[in-house]
Amino acid sequence: MSFGAAVAPAPQLVGSCTSGTTDRLAPQDHCVQSAGGDGISSLRWSSTANHLVSTNWDGGVRCWEVQEQGGQIRALPKAQVNHEGNAPVLDCCMSPDGNTVFSVGADKAVRMWQLGQAPPNNVPQQIGSHDQPIKSVGFLKSSNMIVSGGYDKMLKFWDARQPNPVAQIQLPERVYDLDVSDSLMVVACAGRHILTYNVQGQPQEHERKESPLKFQSRCVAAFPDNTGYAVGSIEGRVGIQYVTKVPGKESFAFKCHRDGNNVYAVNHIAFHKGYGTFSTVGADGIVNFWDKDNKQRLKGFPAIHRTITCAQFNAQGNMFAYASSYDWSKGSSQHAPNTPNEIFVHHVQDEEIKPKGKKSGYR
Repeated sequence: MSFGAAVAPAPQLVGSCTSGTTDRLAPQDHCVQSAGGDGISSLRWSSTANHLVSTNWDGGVRCWEVQEQGGQIRALPKAQVNHEGNAPVLDCCMSPDGNTVFSVGADKAVRMWQLGQAPPNNVPQQIGSHDQPIKSVGFLKSSNMIVSGGYDKMLKFWDARQPNPVAQIQLPERVYDLDVSDSLMVVACAGRHILTYNVQGQPQEHERKESPLKFQSRCVAAFPDNTGYAVGSIEGRVGIQYVTKVPGKESFAFKCHRDGNNVYAVNHIAFHKGYGTFSTVGADGIVNFWDKDNKQRLKGFPAIHRTITCAQFNAQGNMFAYASSYDWSKGSSQHAPNTPNEIFVHHVQDEEIKPKGKKSGYR
């Protein structure tokens, strides 16, 4: 695939790999150049190539080509577009062929960017809208539709060729996160509402329930095998929930991202498509790899002493991208304007993420 003009080197130090090797999971983790000048809200990999896309509060949607050889990683900045008025971009997803990025944010617009093309005024084409900022977006493979969830308490389904939504669903509260895995879509809303849908054809609600966690939902991720989902909360806890009966498996919850009496938000959950294991990243600056089936922690990385906002495994599962920037979990009083906004790519060793066998309880 060919791209448009590469991103020019940022004239400022913020987001330009100024930190030392102690501010990443491992000393050899690659720092991605030109990661932006404000908080990083999402990371996504193409399913067909090692193209990494990020969204930022500075209004940017950025793309890199990531190369890996012998465990050595290099990310090449390829292109960048910006939402209108540089409005904060809150989430993105990619089409199954890896050629198109769909992004949403505070401009209340669902936007489409064809990689390799430079849109007019460098602003991606608008294909949909909400009445309030849009928090999350996903792609439905079976229908080739885009789904968006916003603070207007609406789920909307879009065909990129039509200006009006194909369908829309009224939700009980604002959308905080959503995720799609083939036929399963899970939506986490304010008020601890969680809704699951069968999206194999026309979206059908499967179940709505209260989160098994006692505090506000922060993130949600569907299992790769579509049998359930994981939900993370602001109080350092993850719930594993099954929507399909699996012999020998029951829903449960466990504590994580805690240090004594200090409790930190679980900011993002990402599944490894090959092994079905998953990562959690938190406001404590820690990344953990987990095995839900055997109820154990596979790998706990040292804290990087900066909040980690989001992360994602690539399609092959041998690279793990994670973003370090302020997550506002401690409010404006703790925000330092010079806080770096950086993206790193970790080369995943098989022994870090592969299930190790059954043990009792999380450790």
